[in-house]
Formats: sequence, structure tokens, C-alpha cells
Amino acid sequence: MRTYYRLSLFIWTYMSHTVDAIPLQEKANSDLPSKRVVDLTKDDGKILHRTKRGWMWNQFFLLEEYTGTDTQYVGKLHTDQDKGDGNLKYILTGDGAGSLFVIDENTGDIHAAKKLDREEKSLYILRAKAIDRKTGRQVEPESEFIIKIHDINDNEPKFTKDLYTASVPEMSGVGTSVIQVTATDADDANYGNSAKVVYSILQGQPYFSVDPESGIIKTALPDMSRENKEQYQVVIQAKDMGGQMGGLSGTTTVNITLTDVNNNPPRFPQSTYQFNSPESVPLGTHLGRIKANDPDVGENAEMEYSIAEGDGADMFDVITDQDTQEGIITVKQNLDFENKMLYTLRVDASNTHPDPRFLHLGPFKDTAVVKIAVEDVDEPPVFSKLFYLIEVDEDVKEGSIIGQVTAYDPDAMNNLIKYSIDRHTDMDRIFSIHSENGSIFTLKPLDRESSPWHNITITATEINNSKQSSHIPVFIRILDINDHAPEFAMYYETFVCENAKPGQLIQTVSVMDKDDPPRGHKFFFEPVPEFPLNPNFTIVDNKDNTAGIMTRKDGYSRNKMSTYLLPILIFDNDYPIQSSTGTLTIRVCACDHQGNMQSCNAEALVLAAGLSTGALIAILLCVIILLVLVVLFAALKRQRKKEPLIISKDDVRDNIVTYNDEGGGEEDTQAFDIGTLRNPEAREDSKLRRDVMPETIFQIRRTVPLWENIDVQDFIHRRLKENDSDPSAPPYDSLATYAYEGNDSIADSLSSLESLTADCNQDYDYLSDWGPRFKKLADMYGGDDSDRD
Repeated sequence: MRTYYRLSLFIWTYMSHTVDAIPLQEKANSDLPSKRVVDLTKDDGKILHRTKRGWMWNQFFLLEEYTGTDTQYVGKLHTDQDKGDGNLKYILTGDGAGSLFVIDENTGDIHAAKKLDREEKSLYILRAKAIDRKTGRQVEPESEFIIKIHDINDNEPKFTKDLYTASVPEMSGVGTSVIQVTATDADDANYGNSAKVVYSILQGQPYFSVDPESGIIKTALPDMSRENKEQYQVVIQAKDMGGQMGGLSGTTTVNITLTDVNNNPPRFPQSTYQFNSPESVPLGTHLGRIKANDPDVGENAEMEYSIAEGDGADMFDVITDQDTQEGIITVKQNLDFENKMLYTLRVDASNTHPDPRFLHLGPFKDTAVVKIAVEDVDEPPVFSKLFYLIEVDEDVKEGSIIGQVTAYDPDAMNNLIKYSIDRHTDMDRIFSIHSENGSIFTLKPLDRESSPWHNITITATEINNSKQSSHIPVFIRILDINDHAPEFAMYYETFVCENAKPGQLIQTVSVMDKDDPPRGHKFFFEPVPEFPLNPNFTIVDNKDNTAGIMTRKDGYSRNKMSTYLLPILIFDNDYPIQSSTGTLTIRVCACDHQGNMQSCNAEALVLAAGLSTGALIAILLCVIILLVLVVLFAALKRQRKKEPLIISKDDVRDNIVTYNDEGGGEEDTQAFDIGTLRNPEAREDSKLRRDVMPETIFQIRRTVPLWENIDVQDFIHRRLKENDSDPSAPPYDSLATYAYEGNDSIADSLSSLESLTADCNQDYDYLSDWGPRFKKLADMYGGDDSDRD
């Protein structure tokens, strides 16, 4: 008969809190049986019978954030093998065993030692077993069970950002999406409404609204204007528990900016502007600025200005300052007070980037009236042309009128004008001008070949106001006259071979002419009339301004005639015809069979035949020896000793003393004392000559200083007299230092630098009376100069 043992494991769950505990806990425990039984039967390790359980015991629920004073009771482990005698030991392992969950090893009671947070860990897996204390063997198989933490609403919704920034165009319609905000709740979304978030707006109405479920913020008012208000601050609340009472909430701030659109046209702050301008302002001068106001910003406020067709549109212009968006009125053409004194402009200001959505609001431009008054000023004379071109023949006579310039006073006064030539442009004073009528005439002959052009400047000045003057360039072109004869273009070194044959070309000559005829040059070549037929050479005109020299006889001899002179008559075809005679020198030379020159000197034949190489070397040595002797003679002459200063003491005749040295300058103080050149009083002391030794020393008579005497002539005479009467003075030339500079001259300065400060013109007519040496100055500054009439 076999004996059956039955082992049972009981787990009780018991809540030690009172009736006022959290309802969720009561609900959780109400779903659990008060006693859970596990029946396991064994016999020598073999399973004989198993009792089927009618419920699941391996999952338990426990509330988070328990705030009771005692530890939170989880349940109880018990087995049928436990007889209550303390032989069994209950062991708990797994998640949090020993730290979060503790078990009484004798009774099997399980408690939560700490508060649990579902947001940190929502599920714990534990294993339980019973062990015999004596044998250490398990009396029950290890069982696994789960403790799941039930959530409570202990976390408020949190937004992903503390501050949102968004923008929306102004004038947007109702319901335009601005931005979406998002809040999250850490509570369990699958258990109750703890994590169900609802959005609402706390600040920012009635301009904006928020979708309660999606958190999308939208516009709530139509046509909001940025110009009225640009910045809005909206506060959004997120509340859990579906927004019901008792739910937790969080808030965030959204800064919303209305962006600009071009919905405003430019407007001038005033309808009329007034500016004044002198008539003499240069082109491009800025007369003034106007500005239209546009409440838009950025490119929506950019505008351009233009002048409407009408009065003054061709005289003035307006440009847009891109930095300040101002219109700048500028001068387009020269103003004339006498012609027109007032201009009335219509200036338009229009947006450069209009928005088609708002064109129905009206034209995006504005118009203002700009009046410009022209002020009269004293203007300088005006020439009838911008420049003058005068052409004159180079053979024109002195004093001939070659052209005329005219100028007038544009002012109403119509002052008289005088003309003059700027002498900086006519330094040689070749031209002059009548001061009254502006006729230009010559003062000197003209030469096209030396100066084909003359560029002078004419000045027109108002007689009543010399500050008002104008300048005009005058270009004078000198026309050519055939006054130069043609001549050879270069120097020709012509030779003819001794073995030349008749009709052989030995030289081609060309000519040049300084003149420049309008039809071009044409030259002719002929023999001179004195020798119409040359027996040795023939002149052939090539009809292309060149001539060929041909041989006329068979063979030439250097011994008989080494050089031939061939005169050639050259003349041009211009009027009047100019001609000249050019002489061509032709040498007779020895040539080889190909006609290449070898030697042209007749003496070279004699030297080659009579002197050998040794003779030439001997001649060269003689020349070198002669040069060496000359150099030695010069060196010996320099080394000759100098003669004594005085040959004999008894010889009192005048002697010429030759020193043959230059001296050492100011630092040489052995021969002369140069201190007297710096100090006049030092010269008055008795000083002896240092260049000679006197035989007898005489007492020098001290004289009264005379450098304060203003009469220079008297001073010099007295010094000469003292030296002549001095018994110690030697009978030869010596240095006498007077150490007196004298006063300045009573004559005025000859410089012309101060002549510019004179109020009136200088009269230099007296230069003509000074003689031929001052003729050049008289021509430059004297005479009748019509420029200053």
C-alpha cells in the first residue's frame, strides 16, 4: 500500500490600511482571493496526483507612492509542509528582493520596504521557495510570480519647450495655423485618465485659439495689422484627467510675431516742397531731399522716385537713396536765370514690390509737387564755341590776323569783355590778341617743320569784375608751304670696283623733304647743268623718288683716280619748286670676282709692297720708348726742390714767391690765424706773421676799432694807410684781414616775387632803353602788349 503526501503553498494578500485607503487599492485587492493554494503531491520524487487550481495566483497588484506609516503588506507564502515548528525557511529572490521586498523567513509574510514609483519601474518578477532548515532541501518547487505597480495621477503634463516662438503674416484669415505645442504626461496612459491631456488658452484671447486635443494654435481674429500691434504673448495650459476637476496641469508661453506684408502705400507727409538753386551750379548737384513714409518694413517699404512728364522733367532728375529711401533732386542740365526763374515738378513715389492681394486697396504710389527757384548769379563770360580751330599758312607775315574768338556776358548787365592770352601756353610770345574784339594775330614767323601745332588758351574777362573770367582752348594748325628743298635721306658710302663693267648699278639713292605736300612727294633726279654728260657715271631716275647710279666705262684705276665726285640735281614738283644739289662721293676699290670690296686705300698697296712685318714692329717699339721718356721727364720735373722764399737777407728787391701748395683749409692753423675771420676784435691785437721770422720785433701800435664806422670807403682807406705806415710790414704782399662785412644795401630788391602783390600792372617799357643785352626781357615784358590794353 502506497502512502501519498500532499504539499500545499498558500499565499495570502492582506492590506493593513484602514477603510479610508485609496479606492484603487481596494479594487485591486477585491479581485484577489483571500487565500491562494498550490497543491503539489510527491512520492519518492514521482508525481502521483495533482489538484487543479481554479484561479491564477502568479500576478499581484500594488499601489505606487504608498504614504502609510507601516510597511505595505504584499502577501504571504505558506506550504502544507509547514507544521509551525520552524523547520521550514521561506526564501524570496528576483527583482527588488531583499531591498524593495522583504519576507519573513519563518512566517512567509512579504512586505514592500520602500515607496514604489511606477514611472521608474512598473513590473517586478519574483521567485519563492521553501527550504528545510535541517537538510537544506526544497520542500516545494520554486514558484515565480509578478508584482505589478498600479499607477496614480502623480505627474503633471509637461511641454516639450518652456518658451515657443512663432510668426504669422499680418492680415491672415481666421483659423490660420500658427504653431503646434505638445505636452506629455509620465503617468500610465492605459490606466484611467491620468495621462489624457487637454489643451486650453489662458492668455492671448481673442486674437488666438488652441485646439484642445492637438495643441495647434490658430488665429481667431481676421485682418490683424502689424502696424497696430506686432508682438503677442499667448499662454497655453495642458491638463490631464481629460481636463476634469482634480487633474494636474502645466503651462507654456508662446511669443507670436505678426510679419509684414505690403498692405500700405507710400505717402508724402506734405504735398509741396520748395528748393532754391543758383544758376551756376554744376551738373549733378544735389538740390534737396524728399521722403515718402511707408509703415511697412523691409522690402515692402522699398520705393523709387520719378519725375512725371511736364515742366522741368528735362532739366532735373531724381535718384533714390537705397539706404534712407529718400528722393534726391539733382540738376540734369545747366540752369539759366535769364531764361527761366521757376520750375514746378511732379515727383511720384511708388513701391517696388507691390502685393497683388492688396491692390484693391488703391494705387501704391503718391505724388508731391516740387518747386525749384533759380537764383541769379554773376556769371563769367561764355564763348560761342567749346574750342576754336584755326588754320594758317606757315609763310604768313608778322602782324597778320589769323582768327577771332568771341564771348558774351550771359547776365542781364551785359558787361564789356576783354581778351588776353595765357602766356603759360605761349611762352615764346608767337601770338597776340586784340583785347577788344578777340582778333588773334602773329608776332613772329611761323615754321611748320619745327612746330606744326600751337595750342594756346584765350581768357575772356569782364571789365567791371575781373574775377569773372572764362578760358577757351584755341588749336592753331600751321599749314605747309613748300619752303624746303629735297636732300639725300642719308650719307651714302659709295664705291666702284676697279673691274666694274659699263652699265653696272653701284648705288641707289633716295631723298627726303621736310615739307608735307597734300598730294604727296614727287622727286626728280638730273645731272647738274654745268656737267650735263658725265663720262664716268650715269644718273637714272627710277620714277619712284629714287635714282640709280650706273657705271659708264669699263674699269677704273685707283692709281689714276681714287675718288670721284658726282653732283646730282634733286627737285620736287610742288609750288614753288624747290631744288638742291647733292654730291655723291664714289671711291674706287679693289674687289674680288663676285664684286665684294677688299681694299679702297691707294696707300695700302704701297705699304704692303715696301714694308715688312719686322719694320712695323720696330716702328711700334720706337713710339713706346718715346712715350716712356716723356713720362720720366715729367716726373723728374715735379721732384725739383722749391727755391727759398728770400735768397739773401740783403736782397730787398721784390720777389715772386711760389708756394706750390693748396693749404689745409680751416683746420690748418700753422701759417695763418683764422680766428680773426670769426672775431673782429682779435684782429686789433698785435699779432706777428707766422710765415716768416722777422729779424727785429717792433712794437705794434694799437689802433682804435673801426668796425662800427658806417662809411665802408673811409674804413678801407684808413686800414691801407695803417699798413703802409707800419714799419714791421714786410716789403711783399701779405694778407690783411679787415673782418668787416658792412651794412645792407640801400637799394631795393630786384626780385619780381613781390610784384604779384601790386594792385596795378607793372610798366616794363624802360627795359627797351637799357640796350641790346636786355632785348630779351624787353620782348617778354615790355612793348605794346595788347593783352593788357
